[in-house]
Amino acid sequence: MTMHTRNLGTTGSQVSALGLGCMGMSGMYGAADRAESIATIHAALDAGITLLDTGDFYGMGHNELLINEALRTAPAGLRDNAVVSVKFGALRDPDGSWYGFDGRPAAVKNFAAYSLQRLGVDHIDIYRPSRLDPDVPIEETVGAVAELVEKGYVRHIGLSEVGADTIRRAAATAPIADLQIEYALVTRGPEREILPTLRELGIGVTAYGVLSRGLISGHYTADQQFDADDFRAHSPRFQGDNYRRNLALVDALRKIADEKGVTVAQTAIAWVLSRGDDIVPLIGARTRARLTESLGALDITLDQADLDAIEAAVPAEAVAGERYAPAQMAMLDSER
Repeated sequence: MTMHTRNLGTTGSQVSALGLGCMGMSGMYGAADRAESIATIHAALDAGITLLDTGDFYGMGHNELLINEALRTAPAGLRDNAVVSVKFGALRDPDGSWYGFDGRPAAVKNFAAYSLQRLGVDHIDIYRPSRLDPDVPIEETVGAVAELVEKGYVRHIGLSEVGADTIRRAAATAPIADLQIEYALVTRGPEREILPTLRELGIGVTAYGVLSRGLISGHYTADQQFDADDFRAHSPRFQGDNYRRNLALVDALRKIADEKGVTVAQTAIAWVLSRGDDIVPLIGARTRARLTESLGALDITLDQADLDAIEAAVPAEAVAGERYAPAQMAMLDSER
């Protein structure tokens, strides 16, 4: 495995070609092991991964505290290389339910103050609203983050799950390093309008959900059971006929992976890596074993014949089911 680097747009940081998405270490996919989570972050840093992605609402602050502990206990050289990306703005009840987003300037600065404390840092490398607040112009939200940049509390501004018009308005307000958006072999929506807009403006991409919540990892079977607190227990792509149809796509992809002597997950990650040097896939590994498998994607070369075979096996519109339930889909500016 050889770790390469990629730039987050024309104004952002240089980071590892793969980033580590830490959300699953604080719930969403069932219980996680704290010691193994920290060991996985350490192993990622040791392998050359520099980009760590989190949100202040992951586990209601748990994830930021976890990253704090992992960085404090990592060797100094590795700790100093870390680039931490934080999403803010999602509002939650004590019972864990979601009730909207807050992009008001005062709220932005308040969220940042708490994140700095939980992370134990004097600045956040990339700071981004998790979703568009429909009641607050994006210019106001981004302008507040720009003030944090001026004061040294934030290095770069990012966006998350917004559409082309919002991207243009944000970029006219302040330099934008990257957009974080779900992009995978079975999630191709950004290709229509969002990716061309980003490339026109020199904005990078951090792609999450590159295995579609594990759906195209090759690790699940038709009789898979998910706990009630696991996101996938309620995800449309994991339900009934949708799930069975999607596993058939995985079987088709597995034939290509087997021919190359690699895993399904590695093939799916390598596909995202192949879509452009301006795209940094975020891998959601919660264990060192899954991390090791994902890192293997870096040594896979997909030639045009491979890409054509993958496209034939998993056509762009072949996936069954939306990526979120209807109420959550309605919150995505990127889907309008």
